[in-house]
Amino acid sequence: MVTLLRGTLRPLRLFQVFPGPAADVPLRAASQGTGLLYPEHIPTSLLQKVLLTAGSAGMALYNPYRHDMVAVLGETTGCRALRVLRDQMKRDSEGAQILQERPRISLSTLDLDKLRSLPEGSLAREYLRFLDVNRVSPDTRAPTRFVDDEELAYVIQRYREVHDMLHTLLGMPTNILGEIVVKWFEAVQTGLPMCILGALFGPIRLSAQHLQVLVSELVPWAVQNGRRAPCVLNLYYERRWEQPLKALREELGITDPPTHIKA
Repeated sequence: MVTLLRGTLRPLRLFQVFPGPAADVPLRAASQGTGLLYPEHIPTSLLQKVLLTAGSAGMALYNPYRHDMVAVLGETTGCRALRVLRDQMKRDSEGAQILQERPRISLSTLDLDKLRSLPEGSLAREYLRFLDVNRVSPDTRAPTRFVDDEELAYVIQRYREVHDMLHTLLGMPTNILGEIVVKWFEAVQTGLPMCILGALFGPIRLSAQHLQVLVSELVPWAVQNGRRAPCVLNLYYERRWEQPLKALREELGITDPPTHIKA
C-alpha cells in the first residue's frame, strides 16, 4: 500500500521528510497566488486524499507508534469534526482568543527555566514531569500539511500540541494502554475519526488482563470525563501554567482514574 501511495503521489513528494515550521511562527496564510494556504500546506485532490487515508490507516493500525501516519489520517478524515471544533472555539471567549492569537507549544516557545520555577503541583511542573518521566518532547508533533483550510489547519495543529497536556490532565502515561485511554477521551471530546479508530482498534494489541481493565474501568471513566469536561481546546494552557493541576481538574470535572497505570 505504501508503494502504491508513493507512486501515485510522487509528484507531490508527500512522503519526503520535511523540516517542520518554526513552532513560534503562527500558522497563517503565507503563500498567496501559489495555491498554498499556509507554509507546510500540500494541496491534494479527492483521489489523493482517499489513497492517503487508506495507506495511513493501514500503517497506523499496524504500528500505532507511526505518529506521522496517525497525523496524516487525522488530516484526511477530520474536516467535518474540525469545523465543529473551530465553531466551539469561536463561541468561547478563551477559545476565540486562541484562534486569534495562534499560540504554539514547542521547546522554542516554552521558557523551561521559568516553568520549572513555578510551584510544585502547578500545571507547568506536572506537564514538565510528564515530559521527563515519559521521555517525550513537544517538538515531535508533525506539522499540518493536508488540510485545505488555513484556520482548520491550526485547529488540528493545536489539538496535536495539547495532546501531552491531556495526558497530564488525565494522569495517563504514553504506553499503549495510556494512549488508548486518552484516545477514548479525545474521541468523545473531538469527534475526530482518527481518535475514534484509535479508541476502537488500539485495544487489539493489549493483553487479556489489560483489556479487561480497559473495558470494565478505564473506558467508562474516559467517556464520562470526556462528556463532562468542556472542550479542552478552549483552554489557553500557556496562561494557566501557575494554576494547580488539581484545581484545573476540578474546574473541568476530571476525576482521578479508577486504576493506576504504570508508565
